[in-house]
Amino acid sequence: MSRRVATLPGRRRILGGLAGLGTGLPLPAFAQRYAALLARRDGLPPGRRTDSPFGPLRPAIDEATGLVLLDLPAGFRYRSFSWAGDPLDDGQACPGHHDGMGVVAGDPASDEWLLVRNHERWSRPLLRAPATWDDGDMPEDVPLAPGGGATSLRVRGGRLVSARASLGGTMINCAGGVTPWGTWLSCEELMLDAASSTGRRHGYVFEVDPDPLLTSGRPIVGMGRFSHEAAAVDPARGDVYLTEDAWESRASGFYRYLPKDRSGRRGSLEAGGRLQAARVRGRPNADLRAPQAGERHRIEWIDIAEPDADSRLLALHPDGGEIRASGPFAQAWAEGGLVLARGEGLCFGDGILLMADTAAGRNARGEPGRGPGALWAFDPSSDELVALFAGQRPIDGNHPDNLAIDPHGRLMFCEDGGGIDEDGRFGNRLMGVDAQGRSFVFARNAADLDERALAAAGKRCPPGDYRSAEFAGICFDPTGRWLFVNIYSPGITLAITGPWQS
Repeated sequence: MSRRVATLPGRRRILGGLAGLGTGLPLPAFAQRYAALLARRDGLPPGRRTDSPFGPLRPAIDEATGLVLLDLPAGFRYRSFSWAGDPLDDGQACPGHHDGMGVVAGDPASDEWLLVRNHERWSRPLLRAPATWDDGDMPEDVPLAPGGGATSLRVRGGRLVSARASLGGTMINCAGGVTPWGTWLSCEELMLDAASSTGRRHGYVFEVDPDPLLTSGRPIVGMGRFSHEAAAVDPARGDVYLTEDAWESRASGFYRYLPKDRSGRRGSLEAGGRLQAARVRGRPNADLRAPQAGERHRIEWIDIAEPDADSRLLALHPDGGEIRASGPFAQAWAEGGLVLARGEGLCFGDGILLMADTAAGRNARGEPGRGPGALWAFDPSSDELVALFAGQRPIDGNHPDNLAIDPHGRLMFCEDGGGIDEDGRFGNRLMGVDAQGRSFVFARNAADLDERALAAAGKRCPPGDYRSAEFAGICFDPTGRWLFVNIYSPGITLAITGPWQS
């Protein structure tokens, strides 16, 4: 039977969320580090890769299993935990497809942290959790099932203490975001008009408490029904920013949710609010799918009258065919809303919102929204959107996805591009962007796992070469000691520590 973390002695700060953990702790100095880039009006140099400030990579052994899962710079070490197939506290197998993740609360004195982690699954078995949205079957013509959800992890000193199911009956839980009051917003990345046998539809955002018994399991319908990717709460204003990953059509919006209840407490977002979509001032239907580094836009916001509207066919360009767009995107487009390719990760740093468009750029045929990706910076105080980084080649950054800011203000991102060959090594990478707008490599996925090695490590996941699997869920604890990240497939969570001051 699941135990309430709240009843455990000495855990008051664990449950207090992150808002009260700032005193005496290093805070991200993003704005200071990147001030010159953000202020430049003459454009930025094209994104190019440079040497890492942490040094070259070398194979690094996992302290938990003895396997080589990562290439890391000298001085860094890591432990893996909560693999796909490992038992959760209640005995059910941990689901795979580890995706978005965040540190929602913690106790610096004991180096203990609570994380909530998404599982981007679209098939059964159902993850059994106290809060379950949908346990029904989908129509026969819909080859999906509500097998996704979220798990809550308690970690002390980089070692797993407990793992519990905290949300069940959802589908394709991709990214999301941490709230200042210590919960996780889990986003379903699909646009599905069909309802299951229970009458439940999907494509929503759910608030997940680190204590599974406190999760409601109710969708925040006001945040819209579309292919959600990430969410980020403005710590100053309480607005929630949302990205859309319309991966098939390459036509995604950029949204914000203005909650009615701004008390900043558990469940407040479920009280309703106003969904809005971004529009470039003076440029209706601006196409931002192939930005140049340094380009700037002033944003204004359009109210979305029907956040829960069904998808519809839409002619995005007069000379092109129709695409299927989400209901919120179609409403925004009719009012001049902007278009991104595939909105992905979001995070705040010193009041600046960072956003990834994983497919920004052009392919060899010149088609927008089919490039190696870009990173945007948005200032809510001025409504200015700046293309902070726009890689020209996959080697510079191969489809940036989830984002985080390290304790010294560096912007870091996960790759979701299938892997890069360089220096005689292959794999997806964890990367950063320096203060000159250049990318660098921090880590590489080296998880090539054979059956004998997995058996020796006591792991139940299938063997395979997982080096092309994406990194996901990058996040730091507030003290800046630990970087937590997932290898999406087969599903492995890692805690990395080392000399971040480099």
